[in-house]
Amino acid sequence: MSDWFRQSADGRLTLTLHIQPGAKKTEFAGLHGEALKIRLAAPPVDGKANEALLRFIAEVLHLPKSAVTLKSGQTSRHKVLEVNGTTADAVAALSRI
Repeated sequence: MSDWFRQSADGRLTLTLHIQPGAKKTEFAGLHGEALKIRLAAPPVDGKANEALLRFIAEVLHLPKSAVTLKSGQTSRHKVLEVNGTTADAVAALSRI
């Protein structure tokens, strides 16, 4: 299992991400240390990047946005998300996109 995500006993997944807001387009950018790097087109203003991140992860995993929550990193590039209703295999596929 990769260092940037882990699965709890109750099935919830925790993702460790490094975010680059204000990019030309929203996309995965590989690994950044022990985190998955994501470039976001949204600016880091008024929570727009956080909102775009939650929406992006939910869309990629084919989940409702309510299944993805920001656990930490509200104002940081280093973020931790919690995802409900998906599998570790689906999340592992994110790093290969």
